[in-house]
Amino acid sequence: MISMKIINRSLIILGLSLSVGASSQQRLAYTGTPSLEGIKTVKNAIVSELAKNEIDFAIERLQSESIVRNANWGFVIYDPESRQVVTSYNENTPLVPASTTKLLSTETAMNIMGTKFQYNTQLEYSGTVSQDGVLEGNLYIIGSGDFSLGTGMGGASRYSAIVSDFIQAIKNEGINKINGNIYVETAVFKNNKIDLPQNIVWLTHNNYYLPVGNTQGMDPRKEMSVIPPADPFHPAKHFFYISPYTGKMAITDSFEGNKVYTKIPDAPLYLAKNLRAALPKSGVVVSGGVETKTQNINPEATKIIANYKSPSLSTMVYYTNQNSVNRFAEAILRAVGFYKNGDETLDTGRSTILTHLKNKGYDFAGINLVDGSGLSRSNEVKPISQAKFLAEIMKEPYYQDFLKSLPVAGQTGTLKRMFVDSEANGKIFAKTGTLKGVKCLAGYIHTYSGKVLTFSLLVNNYSGSVAQIKSKMETLLTPAIDL
Repeated sequence: MISMKIINRSLIILGLSLSVGASSQQRLAYTGTPSLEGIKTVKNAIVSELAKNEIDFAIERLQSESIVRNANWGFVIYDPESRQVVTSYNENTPLVPASTTKLLSTETAMNIMGTKFQYNTQLEYSGTVSQDGVLEGNLYIIGSGDFSLGTGMGGASRYSAIVSDFIQAIKNEGINKINGNIYVETAVFKNNKIDLPQNIVWLTHNNYYLPVGNTQGMDPRKEMSVIPPADPFHPAKHFFYISPYTGKMAITDSFEGNKVYTKIPDAPLYLAKNLRAALPKSGVVVSGGVETKTQNINPEATKIIANYKSPSLSTMVYYTNQNSVNRFAEAILRAVGFYKNGDETLDTGRSTILTHLKNKGYDFAGINLVDGSGLSRSNEVKPISQAKFLAEIMKEPYYQDFLKSLPVAGQTGTLKRMFVDSEANGKIFAKTGTLKGVKCLAGYIHTYSGKVLTFSLLVNNYSGSVAQIKSKMETLLTPAIDL
């Protein structure tokens, strides 16, 4: 069966040939020959107009179909170059975006933290090692809030691999017995600055800098470090929490010198317990157990013997968007809040993203951002706002990294099984979103004419199967590659 697309293109070529033939006598009077570039321009314009008509017809036809009869849906294709809407339907209607929300959290992270950002998890020891390999001291695992630690996801190592590397580092020091404990903390001090993770930022006035460690046994709503009042005769040692996500001070504009709030995941503790269990099996005897430290008033001098680095942020964003990983997206939302404002709460993460959007001039009137993953049905965004947001990203130096993080139609990630037998295969780069009764797509269209267009297609409360709504979305979007 001959497709309408082939027929349309044949008619276009025939019509173009006749058009060129009919007008060539006039052009010959001026140039002698028709311009090939002019022919190409006319051809692209005709093809684009036919494609737009095909999309508009698909929109009109879809409105009458039972699958969306009682649905709320909106659609827009936007041209970043002309800054004009190409075609649309209900583009100003706030709708549930599902996992296309991840576009906001991951882009904000790339902008604020940088694509090359990495977390550090260090292994250190204190004390001395005797000639016969006995460590009279302790091991320390110092984390920095790596949400990928031990998951084996997005290029991150599993706990077993990290433990193996840590054990090898211990043996490389000639240690076969440890008369001490394994402490889990993120405590680093100014008097040992040479051994600090890369992400530390210092203040002045000879203060110590104490990051929070594991929060086991603490009320997450009340975690704090109390800084003693100043005593002119006995100057206090001032301790501060460092961000578990970046190594930066957890300090805000309202900080008055008595409290700093924070909390941290327990991944380093789990790593420490795995290390403690594995050491005897590898021939290293440990006399003590695993303990956590939230403060360390008199820190020991330590030596770093291993440093596990997380994958780069761009790698973790790639994994998050390709596979729509909710746990990573939620962690990223909190990470940007801590990195920018010293607070890893959900509210701070949300406000950090919204402030970022406002500062960049993104059009997000009517947005309701509830989380970083899109799991909440209370999230709302307008299709036109999403499309313009995606257009603005194209100006950023990290745009190519962001683009690569998006699933490709018919080829990768959550779009691998859409547009498989379509001409749009390989030409649409988009984040998917799926909840019960909700199906969304938002991203970029690479057209045959060389344009890059942005689009948002958000469908809420549809009837029928996921396969049916996917098919309708494919019908709507495929002609766009000819725009």
